[in-house]
Amino acid sequence: GGLGNADIWSNQVADLMKDHLVIVADSRGHGRSTRTEEPFGYDLMASDYLALLDYLKIDKVDLVGWSDGGIIGLDIAMSHPERLDHLFAQAANITTDGVDPKVGENAVFSAYIERMAGDYVKLSPTPDQFDSFVAQISGMWASQPNWSDDQVKAITVPTAVVTGEYDEAVLRAHTEKIASLIPGAKLVILPQVSHFAMLQAPEEYTAAVRAFIDN
Repeated sequence: GGLGNADIWSNQVADLMKDHLVIVADSRGHGRSTRTEEPFGYDLMASDYLALLDYLKIDKVDLVGWSDGGIIGLDIAMSHPERLDHLFAQAANITTDGVDPKVGENAVFSAYIERMAGDYVKLSPTPDQFDSFVAQISGMWASQPNWSDDQVKAITVPTAVVTGEYDEAVLRAHTEKIASLIPGAKLVILPQVSHFAMLQAPEEYTAAVRAFIDN
């Protein structure tokens, strides 16, 4: 997810690694990963993850993506569907108007940003550059993603379109639209959680992932 790092997935990794090979990574500029001055784009970050799979010599994966990670998953589903068995895309949007305009005023979301700022100082190879990193990624958020309905309708990867019942960032109607556009997509509403479902109800979240990717 945007501004986040792989440690957010610790509960899911601990469970899924019992019977799956699990790969976690920090997106470009996030967590432990480095960044350049090259403008961020979802296509660029998608290419990073595909390069990681190439490096690991892994042909196909079940991709679990949250927020920006879900958008990266949708990008890969469009551009390289042969690399995905399933896509579990939580809290993704396909156009910028899918984001709730009030998210910047939300106390829970503000607390998340504050927590990620602290993590960045501890994890990043450039610990004093959080503000620059935020400015760089905010440039991407201002104009991306911006996919047409026809592009999304062309997705052939088995996809779960997932949101928390009380998501602060992505409008419910937008999530429902994505699910209606992707042929055969499964709409999953996680009860009693928000944008940060994997932290708020980790066991239930992992169960939802398993229910989808193991079928």
